Amino acid sequence: MTAILLIHGHPFDHTLWDPQAEALRAAGHQVVAPDLRGYGSAPATGDVTLFAEFAADLAAHLDAAGVHRAVVGGVSMGGQIAMEFHRQYPDRVAGLVLADTSPIPEDEAGRAGRYQLADRLLAEGVAGWADEVLGKMITPYHVVEKPDVAAHVRRMMLATSPQGAAAALRGRAQRPDYRPTLSEVRVPTLVLVGAEDPYTPVADAELIHKLVPGSELVVVDRAGHLPGLEQPAAVNAALLRFLGAEW
Repeated sequence: MTAILLIHGHPFDHTLWDPQAEALRAAGHQVVAPDLRGYGSAPATGDVTLFAEFAADLAAHLDAAGVHRAVVGGVSMGGQIAMEFHRQYPDRVAGLVLADTSPIPEDEAGRAGRYQLADRLLAEGVAGWADEVLGKMITPYHVVEKPDVAAHVRRMMLATSPQGAAAALRGRAQRPDYRPTLSEVRVPTLVLVGAEDPYTPVADAELIHKLVPGSELVVVDRAGHLPGLEQPAAVNAALLRFLGAEW
């Protein structure tokens, strides 16, 4: 039995991984899929949540589950937190799953954008922004063709604490460059990306694949930024194949 830690992205909660968690548990794997600080049921604390703090929280979740070493997977911001977890606790990482994410730090414009969005969410709440980005989180045609998926994504966004999201955005603006530590990864690594992801496109996944020795790259057709919800069968198959490999 393999233990796998699944880290959701912004502005979601642990149910982002529900299709994968169900399939992995059915295959006998132990799944730890918590809400990040300030998201879902986890209360927000402070004005800034650094990725190192998220990583420490996740280490505590593993401890509580009786797990020392796990495959660590994350999507989008969750993927960046997975990279931070590997940077802080490499001995606790048995493998990595990095989905629709980027190792590159924010430039000046990117940092400004994160801070501006944090201020907007605090002033206006999440609803207006959520409506604007729904068709980027998943492909516009899936908003129409898969209304249950669209409703799930929107429900997670609307349930997000503006305070928690703002704190995470400020921390995300300050994240380090993960390219050097990715080059030092020596555990099996699966890189996943939606073929139509507008936020972290295939080129970002190809960069991670190039940086991590021996990594596997899977491009999920007809999916945007959240292929685990848009094409769960394809993502589940890739994960189960990866976890079933002889490491």
